[in-house]
Parts: sequence; structure tokens; C-alpha cells
Amino acid sequence: QVRLVESGGGLVQPGGSLRLSCTASKSIFTFNRMGWYRQVPGEERGLVATTTSGGTTTYADSVKGRFTISRDNAKNALYLQMYNLKHEDTAVYYCNALEDVVVNVEGATVRREHWGQGTQVTVSS
Repeated sequence: QVRLVESGGGLVQPGGSLRLSCTASKSIFTFNRMGWYRQVPGEERGLVATTTSGGTTTYADSVKGRFTISRDNAKNALYLQMYNLKHEDTAVYYCNALEDVVVNVEGATVRREHWGQGTQVTVSS
């Protein structure tokens, strides 16, 4: 079972910065895509940013220019650097990973998705 553990959340004032980290219990080389999602009570979990094994990144429009996603394969880690935080960034942030796992000798694969437990980010003055 793959474990993803987030850290780095906390309370920050508007305009401040935070860096979230996500550490995996196995090599992230096998993850096709990793990303950050966030959720506030009463709403669906939404995409913040993703990065593929090939280095392609995507961002939600609301965070473009303020957040940067990166991964460090050597440390089995994913990061989210957040600048100029706003009240509306307040949420629980979740780390996500997708991998295609080989399930038989013919090379058939199944896609598996993994989630961390989440870390709270609160932007408040």
C-alpha cells in the first residue's frame, strides 16, 4: 500500500507564503502524475496543480502565477510552493499520485490512485 504524507500546512496571513511537502513511501518514478488538490467543507475536492513524470505541469486558473508545483524524484517528494496567499486559498490540501501497475506477465496494467490524509492551510489575518 502506497502512503502519501503531507506536511507544511498552517496558519498564514494574506499575502504570505507556505510550502507544502508530500513524501511517498515508495519511489515516485513509477507515478505517471502527481498533484495537489484542495477541499473546503461542503464543496468537492478540486485540482490545484499537477505534474507528470515528463515534466508537464498544469494549474488551476485561480493559482496561476502564485503557486509552483515541483517533484524531487531522489527524495520521493512532491512540493507546492504557495505565494501571495489569499483568504480563498483556505482549504485542506491533498497530495495525489497516479500509477499504472503491471498485473500480469503479458504486461497488462491497471491504474491506481493514491491520496494523502491532507494538510490544513488557513489564510487569515
